[in-house]
Amino acid sequence: MTGYRAPLADFNFLFDELVDLEAIAGLGNFDIVSRDLVRQIVEEAGRFASEVLAPLNGSGDREGVKFQDGNVEMPEGFKAAYRQFVEAGWNNVSVAEAEGGQGLPRVLSVVLEEIFMAANKAFNMCPSLTLGAIEAISKAATPELKGKYLPKLVSGEWSGTMNLTEPQAGSDVGALRCRAETQEDGTFRLFGQKIYITFGEHDLSENIVHLVLARLPDAPAGVKGISLFLVPKYLVGDDGTANTRNDVHCISVEHKLGTHASPTCVMSYGDNEGAVGYLVGEPNRGLQAMFVMMNSARLTVGMEGIALSERAYQQALEFARERVQGTSVARKGEPVAIIQHPDVKRMLLTMKSQIEAMRATALAIAQAIDFSNHHSDPAVREKNRAFADFMTPIFKGWATETGIELTGTAIQIHGGCGYIEETGVAQHVRDSYIGTIYEGTTGIQSIDLVGRKLMMDQGQAMKAVLADMRACEADLASLGDKVAKMRSGFSAAVNALEEAAASIQQQFGQNPEDAFAVSVPFLRLAGLVIGGWQMCRSLVAAWQSDTYRENKFVTSNFYCSHVLPQALALRSVVVAGAATVSEVAESDF
Repeated sequence: MTGYRAPLADFNFLFDELVDLEAIAGLGNFDIVSRDLVRQIVEEAGRFASEVLAPLNGSGDREGVKFQDGNVEMPEGFKAAYRQFVEAGWNNVSVAEAEGGQGLPRVLSVVLEEIFMAANKAFNMCPSLTLGAIEAISKAATPELKGKYLPKLVSGEWSGTMNLTEPQAGSDVGALRCRAETQEDGTFRLFGQKIYITFGEHDLSENIVHLVLARLPDAPAGVKGISLFLVPKYLVGDDGTANTRNDVHCISVEHKLGTHASPTCVMSYGDNEGAVGYLVGEPNRGLQAMFVMMNSARLTVGMEGIALSERAYQQALEFARERVQGTSVARKGEPVAIIQHPDVKRMLLTMKSQIEAMRATALAIAQAIDFSNHHSDPAVREKNRAFADFMTPIFKGWATETGIELTGTAIQIHGGCGYIEETGVAQHVRDSYIGTIYEGTTGIQSIDLVGRKLMMDQGQAMKAVLADMRACEADLASLGDKVAKMRSGFSAAVNALEEAAASIQQQFGQNPEDAFAVSVPFLRLAGLVIGGWQMCRSLVAAWQSDTYRENKFVTSNFYCSHVLPQALALRSVVVAGAATVSEVAESDF
């Protein structure tokens, strides 16, 4: 496996040309933010990722975790890397200063997430989950729980998890059976089993704080009867020390396709007297509190698609430059590196252009989150909240599905060498598959997009995005004939998205099953066109730049001519394909 280098040139472009850093700094919470500071932080994160995390990626995958007597031992080097990670403060960059973090904007933290996940996805899953736990506790827990648990979660001394899934309750969270019994002292005792708990047990931190969904006695059925509980591995005394073992244990670790260095645990609560837990938020409203973690996690999981694609692209590019194979017709039979072959160029551009499109989209969402949380004008906050909410399921589904495709393209560029584990490129493919599943499968993201985001506001968020796309189309026109074909392709794709959205809304009104039958193609269509929008925005912004203009012209032109045409086919599927699914009976299979 080759090393990893943070793509600083593209990050610099985004912060120089697309992200409104001045407006973010003016929000009040981020007044220290400047272009120079952002560059310094990103460069240092890239150095740390390259030197500390990336070298452990391949070895961690080969070694995996060791499970014995309820304990999980991480691969060699991970504990030392984790200590360095938290000592450097990378674990709490986006946590508010009032809670002990560094209070930097989301638009910066998503870039750091990409860097660390590209270097070592399995490692980064631990601090990523802890950030989600911090956010949920901050927003829903009592002051007492916050005071007892947040400081050491923020410092990285302790880590956090989210516990939703049970053997009979996967995507159907309302079917969970884990129960919580009320105690006289106001605490609860939990009994039940949870599966697929990432970093449910490990030896990186001193304590593990589990956020667990369970049912109180006499709770309503379904999702309306779910409460959220904080259940620590070690109980915490009034003096802040954690040394009494709670009745929660890891009883096995899953053997998986990928992310071998990330323990996926089966957790048992209450095998003896019951696991002591503390209510977070209101009774029977635990799913709302847990959604704080899940919504943040969906953006983070989407970043995994970009990160693994970038890592695979770097490895494929290096291989293509070094691998001499075949001859060049243009050079009269001279042996050439495979990067000279047209189809290899096409594959590399397929990777590079879509990575840039996804990355620009991620930063647009992150900037909207910063504005929605911190802008002084309620109208601006609401506009950006609607944009971020609408975009998140699209981004999560599109980026993770694209990540599988692009890491697979890297194997194709390597040829037979890519199929051999020793080269390391296959790991990126294996690690990418889970992104389309956890925090809601692509199908669930598409149901959220259609059933909630598109229909609940009568399509207003979609209309706002389409209006922004039309404005970008007009900006392209001002660049002249050189981009005429690009503008034409983008315009056709926007038309396709608008027509598909109108069709989905009509289908949903007549028969929701028809709309859901084509919701994944619709999500895919939306992602592709939004990616095209971001590439066209990038080209317009880079047009006056001597530094970025040529690069963005190459990748934007390729995206519009090779990637965006897929939107027209997907439009046809969305508009006319529902009946071929919804009218099929189970007996037809």
